[in-house]
Amino acid sequence: MQVDSTWVWIFLIAYIVYAFYWGIRGYFTEKTSSDYTIGGRQIPMIAFLMAATAASFSGWTFMGHPGLMAFAGLAYAFASFYVLTIPITGTFFAKRTWLMGKRYGFITPGDMYAYYYNNESMRWLVVITAFLYGMFYSAVQLMSAGALFHWVTGYPASFGAIFLAAVVWFYVFTGGLRASTWVGVVQFVLLVTGITIIGAYVLAHFGGWSNFSTQVAALEAQYLKIPSVMDFTLEGGKWTALMILTYMFSLMGIQSSPAFTMWQFANKNPRPFAWQQVFMSTFLVGFALFFFTAFQGMGAIVLEQQGIISFATDADVVPVLMTNFLPPIMLGLVFIGAIAAMHSTAAPYIGTGGSILARDVWWLYIRKKKAGHAEQIWTNRAFTTILTVAALVVGLTSTQALVMLGGLATAFGFIMYIPLMGTLWGFRFPAIGAALGVLAGMIAVYMTFGVFKYPLTIHSAGWGIGIGLIVAYLCRGIGIKDDEKTINRQKEVRQWLDSIEEPTPTGRKWRNAMKIVVPLWYLFAIGPFAIWGNDAFSFFGFPALWSWQIVWWILGIVMMWALCFRAEMSTVSDEQIQRAEVETNTVVEEVTDAAIKSRPSSGKSV
Repeated sequence: MQVDSTWVWIFLIAYIVYAFYWGIRGYFTEKTSSDYTIGGRQIPMIAFLMAATAASFSGWTFMGHPGLMAFAGLAYAFASFYVLTIPITGTFFAKRTWLMGKRYGFITPGDMYAYYYNNESMRWLVVITAFLYGMFYSAVQLMSAGALFHWVTGYPASFGAIFLAAVVWFYVFTGGLRASTWVGVVQFVLLVTGITIIGAYVLAHFGGWSNFSTQVAALEAQYLKIPSVMDFTLEGGKWTALMILTYMFSLMGIQSSPAFTMWQFANKNPRPFAWQQVFMSTFLVGFALFFFTAFQGMGAIVLEQQGIISFATDADVVPVLMTNFLPPIMLGLVFIGAIAAMHSTAAPYIGTGGSILARDVWWLYIRKKKAGHAEQIWTNRAFTTILTVAALVVGLTSTQALVMLGGLATAFGFIMYIPLMGTLWGFRFPAIGAALGVLAGMIAVYMTFGVFKYPLTIHSAGWGIGIGLIVAYLCRGIGIKDDEKTINRQKEVRQWLDSIEEPTPTGRKWRNAMKIVVPLWYLFAIGPFAIWGNDAFSFFGFPALWSWQIVWWILGIVMMWALCFRAEMSTVSDEQIQRAEVETNTVVEEVTDAAIKSRPSSGKSV
C-alpha cells in the first residue's frame, strides 16, 4: 500500500536536529577523558531516569516484542516481565557500583574488577564482553530501524539501517555519554508514546475492549497457554516455563552489562536509581507493555487470521500495523518513537563500548598511560566508529530473529553477574575462579546458542550463568587461593562498602524478608509455577494467562517498591553521599602516572 510519509520526514528531521544539537554541544564542552566517557560523573537525576529507562527497553521492545508475540502468543508475552527483571539487576548492584566508582575513581568496569581481583584478565574479559554486547545488541537496534524505514518510506532496509546508524553515530561520536543521555530523555518520551498510540489504534480497530477480548479468547490454545514446564530436547524452540524464566535471566544482563556499570559511575548521585527501577521501569513501561504492546501482538494474530494483514517475520509485524492503521501524523509520531527507541539503546552501548576499548586497551596497554585527554577522546571516537560499523555488518548479514539475537547479547551481559556478585557483595571465589567462571560462561552461552540452541528449553543465559558459577566455585573448592595482597585489598573494599551501605534495623528486616519473597515471585510469576496460569483465573475479559501476568506484574511492583525503598537496596542518605564524596581512595589515573605522586599512601593503581 502507498504510505504518506510527509509527517515521517518532518518528525525525523526535527529529531535529527535535536540529536545533532547535543552532539555538537558536547564536541565543544567535553574536554577531558572522564567528561567524554562518563559525563564527568555529573549526569543529573532526570536525565538518568528517562535515558536509562529508554536504553533498557529500546527498539527491541518497540518492534521485536510485539512481533514475537504475534507468532507465539501469550506464552511469549511473559517477556513483558522484563520491566521488572531488567531493573532488579540495578536494584542489586547500582548503588554499590556508584559508591565504588566514587571512592576509587573507576571509569570502566574493567578498572573495578581488575582492582578488586588484582587480576588483569578480568579487564580483558570485560573488553570482550563490551565489544560483543555492543555489536550484537546495537545490530538489533540498527536493523530494526532499517526495516521500519523501508516500510514507511519505501527505501531499502539496508539504506535505512546505514542512514539511521549514521545519525546515532554522529551524536555519540561528537558528544560522548552526556550527549547520548540527554538525547535519551526525549527518546524515552517518544518510546512510551509510540507504543501507546499504536496499541490504542489496534484496539480501536476492533471497536473497543469487549470485541477485542472476545476474539482473542477464541484463538487456538497454542496462543493462549504455556505448552509445558520444559521439554527434554537438545534443541528447544518452545516457550516453556523454563524458557521463559531463563530468557528473563538473559534480560537481567542489560543492567549488569559493562555499559550500565559505566552509566552508574556517571551519575551525580544514586538518588535516581530507586525511582528508575520502581516507577519508570516496572510501573510506567510495565503498563505500556502488559496492555498496549499486548494489544499489538495479540491483535496481530487475530487480524492475520481474518486476512486483514499479513507478515512474514517478527520484524514485519509492527510496521504492518503502523502502515495499515495509523493516520499520517500519527504514523510520523510513532515512526520517530520507534527510531528513538532503537537509538536510545544503540547510542550508550556503542559509546561505552568505544570508551572501554579506548581506556582499557589503547590507553592502558598500547600507550602505557601516556595519552593525554585529547588523544583519549579521539581514540574513543575511532573505536566508536569501528563498533558502529561492526554492528551494521552483523545486522546486515544475520538471519536470526531480532529479539533472539538481542537475547544472545544480553546473555553475555548476564555473565557479568559473576564479578559483580564478588566485587559488590563479597561472594567468595578466587580471582582465577572469577575469570575462568566468566570465560566458561561466555563459552556456554555461545555453545547453547550457536551449536545446540537452548537445550532442554533453557535459554543460553541460564546455561551460561550456571556453568560460570560452577567453574568459579570449583576453583575455590579445589583449594585455589588468592595471594595476601589481593586478600587485603578485598578486605578493605568489603569493610568500606559494608560500613557505608549498612541498612537500618528496619531495612535489614526487609532485606531478610526479600530473600524469600523474590525467589517465590520468580517461581510463580515467570518460573515453573507460571504454568498454573493457563487455567487459574480470569477477569474483565482477559484470557487466563494474560490475567495471571497482570496480577503478578502488580505484585511485582509492590515487590520492587519493597526492595528499593523499604529494604533500602537503592535508596541513599545524605550521610552516605557525603561519606562517598569525602572518603576517596583514588586508584585510577585519568591521564598519566604523575597523578600517583599526589595520592594517599593507602592508594593503589590499576
